[in-house]
Amino acid sequence: MKHPKRIGYLALLIAGVPWAGPVLADGDRYTATDPTWKAECGSCHVAYPPALLPAASWRAVMAGLDKHFGTDASLDPATHARITTFLERNAGRERGAPAKPPLRVTETRWFVHKHDEVPGAVWKSVKVKSPSNCAACHTGAERGDFDEDNLRIP
Repeated sequence: MKHPKRIGYLALLIAGVPWAGPVLADGDRYTATDPTWKAECGSCHVAYPPALLPAASWRAVMAGLDKHFGTDASLDPATHARITTFLERNAGRERGAPAKPPLRVTETRWFVHKHDEVPGAVWKSVKVKSPSNCAACHTGAERGDFDEDNLRIP
């Protein structure tokens, strides 16, 4: 086979699975996207890029949408299946994953390491409120851009 990538992409197009593309990271930019995921998850908060959590975490989050951090975020079965598939296919890889997968991006070792210099007062400020409010400091968060060059701490 001379062009296995082309055949793979063609198979995805024929199968009608446009959301199955790979997560591409360029610095701190995550480009995997799906319009259903963006609309549903982004309606209440930043639609966190799938690469920020491992697949086990996304399965756990999606299994508990009726109690999604204090809110009922239940979805119809088709939408639930589409978003779950998208998240699993584009999930990050956690080396030495803990027995219980983290349900919050802010609980991951990666997040803690990347934000270890952020003073506690920043998280509690009126404009930030919590570590989960990525868009408060990352001006490109809505586009999956978390590059430090685009950082603005209020």
